[in-house]
Amino acid sequence: MSAGLEATDKTPMTGSSPATIGERIFNFRNRILMDPRFQRHAPSLPFGGWMTRRRTRQLFDVCAGFVYSQVLAACVELDLFRKLEAGAVDIDRLAVSCGLGEAAMRRLCLAAQSLDLLESRPEGRFGLGQQGAALLGNPSVFAMIRHHSMLYADLVEPVEMLRRKRGDTRLGDYWAYAGANDDKASLSPARTESYSGLMADTQAFIAEEVIRAYPFSRHRQVLDVGGGLGVFVSALLKSHANISATVFDLPGVVGAAADRFVRDGVESRARVQGGDFYADPLPKGADLISLVRILHDHDDAQARALICAASDALPAGGRILIAEPMAGTRGARAMGDGYFGIYLWAMGSGRPRTKSELRDMLQAAGFRRVRECGTRQPLLVRVLVAEK
Repeated sequence: MSAGLEATDKTPMTGSSPATIGERIFNFRNRILMDPRFQRHAPSLPFGGWMTRRRTRQLFDVCAGFVYSQVLAACVELDLFRKLEAGAVDIDRLAVSCGLGEAAMRRLCLAAQSLDLLESRPEGRFGLGQQGAALLGNPSVFAMIRHHSMLYADLVEPVEMLRRKRGDTRLGDYWAYAGANDDKASLSPARTESYSGLMADTQAFIAEEVIRAYPFSRHRQVLDVGGGLGVFVSALLKSHANISATVFDLPGVVGAAADRFVRDGVESRARVQGGDFYADPLPKGADLISLVRILHDHDDAQARALICAASDALPAGGRILIAEPMAGTRGARAMGDGYFGIYLWAMGSGRPRTKSELRDMLQAAGFRRVRECGTRQPLLVRVLVAEK
């Protein structure tokens, strides 16, 4: 335990104002749940056993989540899923292939089996579980799992990370554009290559979801702000022959996007423009501006400024499209403030926002008719569209 944590005042705090009726109800509920007598007898109450087991399992998963993530990270580092792609393999061969002792290999395989990453098969062999097979079908996830090693290192002392200046982390050093560099347009390709590549690796699935969700065929010219290596624009142009598009991003990034457009055969309808959307006005001429996984990377003042810049660049009737994971997503609330909230704090910029928060920002910038276009995977990306 860190020295700072040891010095923390552990005295229970009291409210600064009289408790409302709702707060009194919550406090009454919590006193019951904290009571050791209730905890002893709850499993014997009607429905109490089911509720107690469910709550215990949920709490244990929260406590053990870091261990689960490291089991997955070890499997990825050892390339275990690809080794099993063709079928089950006995533990001896796996141990030799992975450079582990047989006992360690078996322990890892059993741990992975408990998470449905692997499955035990007859004669002491192990094969892919359903989750492991699904991972092989989505290789971009491997890039994110490897990338998370930096976040895990920052979270070894979570309280100390929260006490330090935001972004004073390994993750903050990695995401150069989120740091304190005021002249982001001068970042070299070498400085942006790593994170631009990571974004490109994880963008293909997101692009497919966004393109399915919204009828882009009603537009003729799209400006993709912060479009990185052009994965989204390239996918959009390949699926819509009537559209032209521009990627606007840092000069150290857009050159690689132009190369992608040539490789994908869409260069006649795609162009790039380098600039810093913190400092430079957005190019005009588009009837749709897209922000794909952009706003949640930036703090409120910057997000508001970017939405206003989009409004300035659009003609009357033009539209803005925001696509990103959002806080408060039904069935995935831990993903918003639990995961992205901490990730973006470590990164040094941004926060997850709810749909209503984004709607308020859009309306304050002069947009109207804000609506959501449903995606198949709202945990990963939701889409809002508004009209100037």
